[in-house]
Amino acid sequence: MTPRPPPPPDSSAPEPPSGLGRRWSAWLERWGGIAPLLLAEFVVWLGFGGLLPVLPLYFVEQGLDLATLGIVIAAWPAARLVTEPIFGWLADRTERVPLMVIGLVATGVFGALPLVLTGPLAFVLLRAGAGLGAAIYDPAARGFLTDATPPDRRGEAFGLYGAAQMGGLLLGPSIGAFGAAQFGGIAFVFVFSAVAAVVAAVGIALRVREERYERHMHPTPSPDSTTFPPDSPFLEGRLAADLAADAARETTGDPSGRTGQAMRLLNRGLIAAIVINIGGYYAGGTYEVIWSLFMEGLGADLPLIGLTFAMFGLPILVFSPLAGRVVDRRGALAFIVIGSILPVVTGILYTFLSDPLLALPLILIEATGFAILNPALYAVVAASSPPGRSSTTQGLFGAAGTLGFIAASLAAGVLAERSILYPFYVFSALMTLSLVVGLAIGGRRLTGHTTGSSRA
Repeated sequence: MTPRPPPPPDSSAPEPPSGLGRRWSAWLERWGGIAPLLLAEFVVWLGFGGLLPVLPLYFVEQGLDLATLGIVIAAWPAARLVTEPIFGWLADRTERVPLMVIGLVATGVFGALPLVLTGPLAFVLLRAGAGLGAAIYDPAARGFLTDATPPDRRGEAFGLYGAAQMGGLLLGPSIGAFGAAQFGGIAFVFVFSAVAAVVAAVGIALRVREERYERHMHPTPSPDSTTFPPDSPFLEGRLAADLAADAARETTGDPSGRTGQAMRLLNRGLIAAIVINIGGYYAGGTYEVIWSLFMEGLGADLPLIGLTFAMFGLPILVFSPLAGRVVDRRGALAFIVIGSILPVVTGILYTFLSDPLLALPLILIEATGFAILNPALYAVVAASSPPGRSSTTQGLFGAAGTLGFIAASLAAGVLAERSILYPFYVFSALMTLSLVVGLAIGGRRLTGHTTGSSRA
């Protein structure tokens, strides 16, 4: 008997997904619970990135002198520094989605109101209000992300979170500059930033589902998202992974190799890292006040100014992971020294520029310095953290940096009243001084390797 041929394949049966489709499905299966938050974070930072280059230009256009401009710029991080611990405590004890929505709406509203309410006092209060909104939102977002991901994936989750921030920051200045050139001038950027925050709030309200996750009463702290530029996605991930491991050690009582006498919280390694970090954040505070004005004085238009902000983020995104891996193998000291020297040198070279286009290669060099400095300092802080105290040491490290940023904002405005070049000289000198003092305090502890000698 002749065997019957097999039936033809059913053309109506669904085809197996392609390689790209399988990867996308696997990604959604793993990260679908936090994907709406990641998208919202990207949208928020689109608006934030668009607003950063124009803030000083707008405030000066409204009649602010440079000394007052420094106070206005400092109001945002100052409000966060004071209020974020309070809202972090609250986010551990109540639902986080409403806090995220309220914080983003407040950020958007306060961010747009300078178009309507003008004058020095109004600008200070409105920027402080925007900082308050960020202080409400960020601890709740980070707490949700911490609880929504298992410890072994937490580092990767925060790496994605940092990548969403950096992606928005890289694209935001270009979108803001293009919109300002095509639609209504600088006012477009304020409206765009506010709309981005509100759209992100609506997305979180509709799509983020707060399950009954186990609450972690020490959520991952912000490395400091109050200033430009944010930490790289690599550092976001490393911080979250280390804190998860620290929490596990605290639960099991396993010190994971840290033997010998107990390490003090304020040990020389941590103090040295804090001192050097203050110098780096002082540079950031200086730039946020004067950079756009400096470039405008050289003849740069708004698209070019926006491009400089976007370019600053590129080396941080590209080189920080590589620097972090090399630091792990070879130690942090050389990277701390080189990473501090590059911004100092470029800070002086900026004062010799006459063509704004020449700032572009210098920006890449300077940003490369910060791209290797920050992972090196993080390694020192991690090595200098007593078991179970990683959140505390990171909080001290970040808060000290924010204080340096605030001090720089206040000083840069006063100095720029005399000459727009003076803030460059001062931040270069102070960053050099902080490096020298940090090296003297930390010595061999700045290798970033954990040893028993780190206890003092």
